Amino acid sequence: MNLYEARPPIVADERTQLIGWLNLQRMLVRRKLEGLRVEDEHRVVFPDSPLMTPAGLVSHLRWDEHLWFEVVYLNVPRDENPTFRKDVENADMRVEGVPLAQLLDEFDAQWARSNEIIAAHSLDDVGRDPEFAPSLRWIVIHVVEETARHVGHLDTMRELLDGQKGYY
Repeated sequence: MNLYEARPPIVADERTQLIGWLNLQRMLVRRKLEGLRVEDEHRVVFPDSPLMTPAGLVSHLRWDEHLWFEVVYLNVPRDENPTFRKDVENADMRVEGVPLAQLLDEFDAQWARSNEIIAAHSLDDVGRDPEFAPSLRWIVIHVVEETARHVGHLDTMRELLDGQKGYY
């Protein structure tokens, strides 16, 4: 698939463009990891960030979407999300031994669930979490920003791991 052509239409309504850019960033996560050697899936490339591995980052992105769309927006219980663990720092990125393919499938399933939530609500609706209630619009924009930032991390990781470069 040509991801350059997968960008949202230049002229479209707000929802189409927001979801289009979010979906593109999600597709880029997968694109950045195509052909990655198994031995590099859990390899640390940033010495001061030992959990920032390709696998750890995919897990983080999955749980980040769960946090924003399900916990903050829908106010589902936090128990399932490792981000909220008090006993283990950065638990959402601790995926030693979990195959990248499994983590990508879980990311895809969360992506589909997040898109269902977005489709079922107005962008003006606010989250149900009693402590923090941003609009769905704010959440979508934030998740676009967060995902795009981490696609940049994956871009750098791939170049350091095996020399692969390129955005699309």
